[in-house]
Amino acid sequence: MAAFEEKPLHKDAPVAAKVLNWVDARFPLTSTLKTHVTEYYAPKNFNFWYAFGSLALLVLVIQIVTGIFLVMHYKPDATLAFASVEYIMRDVPWGWLVRYMHSTGASAFFVVVYLHMARGLLYGSYRKPRELVWLFGVGIFLCLMGEAFFGYLLPWGQMSFWGAQVIVNLFGAIPFIGPDLSLWIRGDYVVSDATLNRFFAFHVIAIPLVLIGLVVAHIVALHEVGSNNPDGIEIKEKTDAQGIPLDGIPFHPYYTVHDVFAAAIFLMVFSIVVFFAPEMGGYFLEYNNFIPADPLKTPPHIAPVWYFTPFYSILRATTAEFMIWLMLGVAAYVGLLVLKTQLAKPFKAGAVVIGLAVIAGMYVFDAKFWGVVFMGVSVVILSALPWLDHCPVKSIRYRPGWHKAIYLVFAIVFIILGWLGVQAPTEIGTIVSQVGTFVYFGFFLLMPWWSRAGQFKPVPDRVTFSPH
Repeated sequence: MAAFEEKPLHKDAPVAAKVLNWVDARFPLTSTLKTHVTEYYAPKNFNFWYAFGSLALLVLVIQIVTGIFLVMHYKPDATLAFASVEYIMRDVPWGWLVRYMHSTGASAFFVVVYLHMARGLLYGSYRKPRELVWLFGVGIFLCLMGEAFFGYLLPWGQMSFWGAQVIVNLFGAIPFIGPDLSLWIRGDYVVSDATLNRFFAFHVIAIPLVLIGLVVAHIVALHEVGSNNPDGIEIKEKTDAQGIPLDGIPFHPYYTVHDVFAAAIFLMVFSIVVFFAPEMGGYFLEYNNFIPADPLKTPPHIAPVWYFTPFYSILRATTAEFMIWLMLGVAAYVGLLVLKTQLAKPFKAGAVVIGLAVIAGMYVFDAKFWGVVFMGVSVVILSALPWLDHCPVKSIRYRPGWHKAIYLVFAIVFIILGWLGVQAPTEIGTIVSQVGTFVYFGFFLLMPWWSRAGQFKPVPDRVTFSPH
């Protein structure tokens, strides 16, 4: 068909068909829907783990819509911000509901995303050919963390103010540029009106634009290579004469029905939290955040929101005494790379040089700086998973039983680090956090060895599926 040529329709065709025909001649609406929904073939053995991606999209919509209504009444001014939040809660019709939906949605977002990432770990969804899908996903996670951090200051309560003060001051630990970097982020020598304004701009405009772009890229990349499945089998390798995967079914209506069912259950739980426990015992909304920010009164215990606390525990675990163990850990890992890998000699020499440089840096720079480094690396290391996992099979289903134990220990350690992050620091808690830090990084850095060890079950040629 020539460019801009509309398909001939019968003169008595429905108006809707004529409108759609007019649009399709100018915009690929129908072809896009076919590519990504009605004619996108997904594996027929999806389980409940595969609903969390759609739920994340649902929560994103909730956050955008509620955020728009909150911005209509919020005042990004240090003298008015807290009062404007109270105005939303008390005087704006249904304002309390919109605010609680937004605050609960922030925590729900991370619950759903953490479960979505857990599914990727269990079934190897980051493995070839989905490396780029995973990298876009890690980018989305980083954007979510930035979005949550910038939005955390906006209520201008005690915990918002002092939490932002502590986190921004961490950048001051970076050698040479730290103080200037902290000053640039704050826009002032202390957290002030300038900080609130720039955080508001990032939270409302800058990061959401990047986030939406990454979500679109994530979905497009996924649909280009196809979805993974609990068996880790590439369904595109076995197709019929028309090129349709033998083990695939159209995403719509089969999985849209599943996703609607999952969304209904999610919204029921979400509504229970919003209406009956929006503070969730102080984990979703801290009690100190219902007190106006006071620069002259520091709260007795400052901690980030729960979804940051596993990484915050790694930061707090990095003490001066712990640096000795970290140096030994780096030396041992470099030795492992040199003695137990088939790397070429130049790469081994490079590993030794980098290891010595890191150890020297640990000796020269203080523990606070390395705490910031390890906190950042603990998130960024997720992007290296496609190249760290050398397992001959993708799915946890066909791995040795002790592999499952490793994943379980990692999950337990992650939860413990998260719980310790909201507690006041203690000597025992610090020791547990330090052990947890070693386990956390060991899971990733030792993966090239443990992931390929053991007896693996044979992977079937076709996906295993029980109709229901």
